[in-house]
Amino acid sequence: MARGKLRIHLGAAPGVGKTYAMLSEAHRRVERGTDCVVAFAEHYDRPRTEAMLHGLEEVPRRRLEYRGAARTEMDVDAVLARRPQVALVDELAHTNVPGSRNAKRWQDVEELLAAGIDVISTVNIQHLESLGDVVESITGVRQQETVPDEFVRRADQIELVDMSPQALRRRMAHGNIYAPDKVDAALSNHFRPGNLTALRELALLWVADRVDEYLKQYRSEHRVSAIWGSRERIVVGLTGGPEGRTLIRRAARLAEKGAGGEVLAVYVAGTDGLTSASPKELAVQRTLVEDLGGTFHHVVGDDVPAALLDFARGANATQIVLGSSRRKAWQYVFGPGVGATIARESGPDLDVHIVTHEGAAKGRGLPVARGARLGRARIIWGWAVGLAGPPLMTVLLGTVHLGLANDMLLLLTVTVAAALLGGLLPALASAALGSLLLNYFSTAPLHRWTVADPKNIVAIVIFVWVGVSVASVVDLAARRTHQAARLRAESEILSYLAGNVLRGETSLEALLERVRETFGMESAALLERGDHQAPWTCAGRVGVGPPVERPEDADVDVPVGDRLALALTGRVLPAADRRVLAAFAAQAVVVLDRRRLQEADRARTLAEGNRIRTALLAAVSHDLRTPLAGIKAAVSSLRSDDVAWSEEDRAELLEGIEDGADRLDHLVGNLLDMSRLQTGTVTLIIRETDLDEVVPMALGGVPADSVTLDIPETLPMVAVDAGLLERSVANLVENAVKYSSDGTPVLVSASALAGRVEVRVVDRGPGVPDEAKERIFEPFQRYGDAPRGAGVGLGLAVARGFAEAMGGTLDAEDTPGGGLTMVLTVRAAEDRDSARPESSAGPAPPTAGGPSPKHPAQPERQAS
Repeated sequence: MARGKLRIHLGAAPGVGKTYAMLSEAHRRVERGTDCVVAFAEHYDRPRTEAMLHGLEEVPRRRLEYRGAARTEMDVDAVLARRPQVALVDELAHTNVPGSRNAKRWQDVEELLAAGIDVISTVNIQHLESLGDVVESITGVRQQETVPDEFVRRADQIELVDMSPQALRRRMAHGNIYAPDKVDAALSNHFRPGNLTALRELALLWVADRVDEYLKQYRSEHRVSAIWGSRERIVVGLTGGPEGRTLIRRAARLAEKGAGGEVLAVYVAGTDGLTSASPKELAVQRTLVEDLGGTFHHVVGDDVPAALLDFARGANATQIVLGSSRRKAWQYVFGPGVGATIARESGPDLDVHIVTHEGAAKGRGLPVARGARLGRARIIWGWAVGLAGPPLMTVLLGTVHLGLANDMLLLLTVTVAAALLGGLLPALASAALGSLLLNYFSTAPLHRWTVADPKNIVAIVIFVWVGVSVASVVDLAARRTHQAARLRAESEILSYLAGNVLRGETSLEALLERVRETFGMESAALLERGDHQAPWTCAGRVGVGPPVERPEDADVDVPVGDRLALALTGRVLPAADRRVLAAFAAQAVVVLDRRRLQEADRARTLAEGNRIRTALLAAVSHDLRTPLAGIKAAVSSLRSDDVAWSEEDRAELLEGIEDGADRLDHLVGNLLDMSRLQTGTVTLIIRETDLDEVVPMALGGVPADSVTLDIPETLPMVAVDAGLLERSVANLVENAVKYSSDGTPVLVSASALAGRVEVRVVDRGPGVPDEAKERIFEPFQRYGDAPRGAGVGLGLAVARGFAEAMGGTLDAEDTPGGGLTMVLTVRAAEDRDSARPESSAGPAPPTAGGPSPKHPAQPERQAS
């Protein structure tokens, strides 16, 4: 089944006429005989919009109850059953009422498109997900309803519904958008001229970028190489020198003069042309161009002028900005330079600006041909000298007789010149030809190919050997220089790539785009399969027409292990480029693994949150209902006129109400404490405190005869937050009393050891196995068969959280003879320099002291 087509009417703000334009398009299609229905449209009591609904078939909406009110949403099933050719769906970013088929309306639209139904929809620019922060900075309001940019970008058509801010405000003032009682507030808030102008600019730029994507796709599909000056794109050629900052600023000023101007800074890591770059300076220039709204690009190319021109034509650039050459006048004998070459070969559609700077004409640090292999021109000159030089020199020597030694030296000079210019082969030819001419014209017997004197034979052999040796050295030096320059270019790219990946600054798609851009390819994709028999799946792709079925369909494929392959289309790369490409492929796998780890971590976090929420609901559902039910029953009984309650009965019922309220207060207090711990909002006030002042107050929620207190008066003071310490000890004591054997009091003792003070809460209960000692401190855990009414399992979690917040510890140990001992360790006041400093910011935390004496403790042992 063919996928339906999506058309979106995009506006800058409510009221510009998106829904009206959508309905007008529907009427035009109906008049042409198209089966078109209104799946969902809102007229908001706007008469003209409401009138446009007349004559169009509307699919009945689905009614849902939410918070006691009836709501209506689009009935996706009804639309699918009706199966029109075109469905109108208003407000693409709308969040559906809970209980709907999908959470978001754009997901409903996705189902319609998958079913082959064309959809016409509407959305405001403020609802695009990527623009949330920008819109909030403009309007001061964070949009809660958003739609993913990618979904909108995949639309087959995007039509901008535009209106000037002044016209929109007039519509608002005339009551054509909101009700009269809301007009003043809207005009002074969201519909301020500045807000509307900024939102309009966002919409225009977003649509312009989308049009630019269409244009790039069209040019790529139709292989259009000519430059179309639809907008000003300025390419800045960087060398890594300090003049790059001047060039970037000049290009930014040029871009500002044109509508939608764009700056693309390019550094060519090649083997000739531009001088070697300073990584530090390149980093500064990258930051500068990005701050000015441009982009930085790092490409590889042996021929710098050709690389810059290819990049400019591929980006559909209209101008190139280059710096004046740093070479001195005499250095131009080596060639016209990058700027002159680009200006000559740019053609009529690409303007070239040569910008002067302080370093112009002051000399280069390195020769022009830094690390280049012998170029074609040098090889041609080498052959010319090697083949024509010996005969010309022989003719010259025939007129001036200088002797054999001088003749050999002059012919050797010609051979060395051929070697320096053309390398090994021209030098070999020169040496061979020169030795033959020397033998024929300069050694006895003359004009014969024989040598009478053996000494002359040695001289000729030495002559050939010297020529070949010099030629070999020149050729080897050129090759090694080329290899070193290429390796340097590769290392610059790889170090830049590795730095971005290690810092987590590169997504998989961005990395693939970097691969495509660096090697001048049309598309790049990372393919993956589960095993050797499974089909390939695409983990990420960029460009036009990437291979998504198998790597063999690509022009270049680099396997990474048994399950992954990097596939590129566009041209066949030489073997020398595959080493860098293999490094890119390995980095792509690293990025993919990191993305999946992040997704797994988010999934784990969501699962943990769901587990805690489920445990919270399961635990609280009973613990909240029980005291509430008791309070309600007691209140209902007291208000009943059918029973005459005695004073004793009334006192008992009131006591039950108070007990239930205290239980609720204790439960809510623990929940709030746990939420503060998990969100990191606990505010500490660390002071010198005497345990004699804190621990007795923590025992107010338990019967007096259930606890034995042993706090020596000689103990040092402790550096703690008194409220948090009181709550921690109270939870520990309540938990211990709950599990202690009948008639056996809980012992609370304290002792000092090496700058720390330990508070021990000892019970004689059943104890806890070693494997469960850490689990009992987890939230929403109960140990053993603790009854539901015994709490929600937060007491020990809160106690440990408060202890750690104060820089202390809380651990569980076995009590000798049976039972469990909780050991709470805090810092002594003498060691307060290492304790956490007193917080002076924010209000003091609510007193974390234990329950009041009226408050019957609800102790809870966690696993409590």
